[in-house]
Amino acid sequence: MIGKSIISLIIFLIITFITYLITTGGLGAGGIRTVDLRSQISFLSSNNDSVVIPCRTGSPLRVFMYDLPKRFNVAMLGRKFAEEDGGSPVTARNLPPWPRNSGLKQQHSVEYWMMASLLCGNCSGNEAVRVSDPEAADVFFVPFFSSLSFNTHGRNMTDPDTEIDRQLQVDILKFLRQSVYWQRSEGRDHVIPMHHPNAFRFLREEVNASILIVADFGRYSKVMSNLQKDIVAPYMHVMESFLDDNSLDPYNSRTTLLFFRGRTVRKSEGVVRAKLEKILKGFNDVHYEASYATGESIKASSQGMRSSKFCLNPAGDTPSSNRLFDAIVSHCVPVIVSDRIELPFEDELDYNKFSIFFSIKEALIPGYMVQQLRKISKEKWLEMWKLLKEIAHHYEYQYPPKKDDAVNMIWRQVRHKVPSERLAVNRARRLKVPDWWR
Repeated sequence: MIGKSIISLIIFLIITFITYLITTGGLGAGGIRTVDLRSQISFLSSNNDSVVIPCRTGSPLRVFMYDLPKRFNVAMLGRKFAEEDGGSPVTARNLPPWPRNSGLKQQHSVEYWMMASLLCGNCSGNEAVRVSDPEAADVFFVPFFSSLSFNTHGRNMTDPDTEIDRQLQVDILKFLRQSVYWQRSEGRDHVIPMHHPNAFRFLREEVNASILIVADFGRYSKVMSNLQKDIVAPYMHVMESFLDDNSLDPYNSRTTLLFFRGRTVRKSEGVVRAKLEKILKGFNDVHYEASYATGESIKASSQGMRSSKFCLNPAGDTPSSNRLFDAIVSHCVPVIVSDRIELPFEDELDYNKFSIFFSIKEALIPGYMVQQLRKISKEKWLEMWKLLKEIAHHYEYQYPPKKDDAVNMIWRQVRHKVPSERLAVNRARRLKVPDWWR
C-alpha cells in the first residue's frame, strides 16, 4: 500500500510539473524558455474570434511591433537616416543611435527607447520581448515617433511644416484601421507613445482607446486619457547623471538649500514660477534664477543641482517638467510644487520617501516653504539622498536596456494594464446593447 501511495504521489508531482511548464510558456531546446505557446498547446492557436491568450506573469511581456516605413520613426532623426534604405523597416542592425546633439528633443524620446528595446533580441532581463506572430502577442506596439514629429515638423503650430506632422498622423491612422488586430480590439491592446503634450495633436481622439505613454495628463480630457488605462513615463533627463557622488559629507558639501534655474514665464499652473521668484528673493541659501535652456545653462544648472540639498520642481506649461528627473539623477531632493502632477511608476516607488511636496497654495505663503525645508534634519535628508542614489537607475534610458531601467519599468507598467484591457475587449465583444457604464 505504501509503495502504491509513493508511486501515485510521484505521478501526481510529474503531472503538476509538466502542467506548470505548459502554463508558464513551456521549454524549448536546451531548456530555454520559449515565447510562442502555440507550438506547445494547440488550443491556444486562434483567429480573430478567439479568446485572448492569458498574459503570463513569470516571463516577458510578448509584444508585436508593427514594421513601419522609416518616415514614421528614425528618418526624423536626421536626413542621412531618411536617405539610407528609407523604405525598409528598422532592425537591430540598422537602428541609428539617438543623436547626441538633439538638445531638448531628447526629453520626449521614450518612443525611440521603447522601439529599440524590442529590437534588442539578445538582451537579458528585458520585461518585454518582440514576437513575430501577432496571434501570440499580449500587446501591439506602434513605433510612430509622434513627439519627434511635433518637434521636427513645425513646432510653433502655425508653421506650414505642421502639415507634414498632420499627414503622418493621417497615414498611421489609416494603416492601423486596416489592421485586423486593431479592428479586433478597436486599438485597446495597442501601445502608442504620445509623450510630448502636443504629440499626435491632430488625431489623438481617434486612438484614445489605446494604451498611451504620456508625460502627464495636462492636455488630455479625463475621458481620453487617464491613469486607469495609460502610463506616465519619465522624461529623459537632460543633465548627466551624477555617477561619482561619493562625498564624505554630502549634506554640508551641498551649500545651497534650495535651487531653481529655468524659465519663469509659463502657462497654466506654471504661472506659479513667476510668483515664486518674488517670494524666494532675499534668502541667502536659495538660488532662484530665470534662464533658457542652452548648452552652457544646462551645465550651470547641473552644477547648481549637484551643490544643492533641495531642487525646486514647480509645474510648467503642464503639471510635469523634465526638471524633476534632472534632480533625481543629480541626487538633489526634489521639492514638487504641482497640484495635478502624476508620477511614473508610483505603484512601485513611494515618492514621499525621496521627495518633498507642497501645494501651490502652501508654496505661495511667504517664507513657509523655506522654513519647512530648514526643519528637515541632516539625518532625514541623508536618508532621502541615499534613496535617490538607489532608485536613479529607474530613470535611465539606454541601449541596450538594462534590468529595471526606465524602458523596462515602462514595459512592466504595460503588463499591469493588460488585464483591464482584456476585460474591456472581452466585455465589448459580448455586449448586445449600449454600454450602460458610459
